[in-house]
Amino acid sequence: MKFPFAACPLLLLAVHAPEAQARTGEAEVRAHANGEPCFTISEREERRFGSPNFDSIVVTDPLAKKPVLWRMAMPRERTFPVRYSMCIPYGGRVQALPQTSAAALEGGRVYRVRIEARAARGSVAGTYEARFCLARQHDGKLLVHHIGADDHEGRRLYGCLPPLD
Repeated sequence: MKFPFAACPLLLLAVHAPEAQARTGEAEVRAHANGEPCFTISEREERRFGSPNFDSIVVTDPLAKKPVLWRMAMPRERTFPVRYSMCIPYGGRVQALPQTSAAALEGGRVYRVRIEARAARGSVAGTYEARFCLARQHDGKLLVHHIGADDHEGRRLYGCLPPLD
């Protein structure tokens, strides 16, 4: 049986089309009004690809024995668009949504957040990820610190450890 080589380029295009593959985008971490971390998609992601429909969120500590610190998911029949202008607070505030209780976050540890989006009509589901920490300041306060994708660990663990005097 002969393989129709003329069909190969078309097959490759179909397999590698951007619409056919889920992608990982950049999430953003910032401080909520109460000083706790909150999560959304980056402004750049929203400008380029629009607002995805929320499916779930999970915060993990990759070095912990129990890495999942908090998880929240939407029921199948409900969702909402995740916009840069909004923020999903750590630990959630909507008790009607399925979620785990949130573990306490510590200063100087690097955490990961992953936001899963549902496929909207004409698109595929996407994932948005970021790293963050609570950086201890000289006065002892903890500040939410977003770790950029291009940040390097360095002596101060991405800026998560207190500054040296």
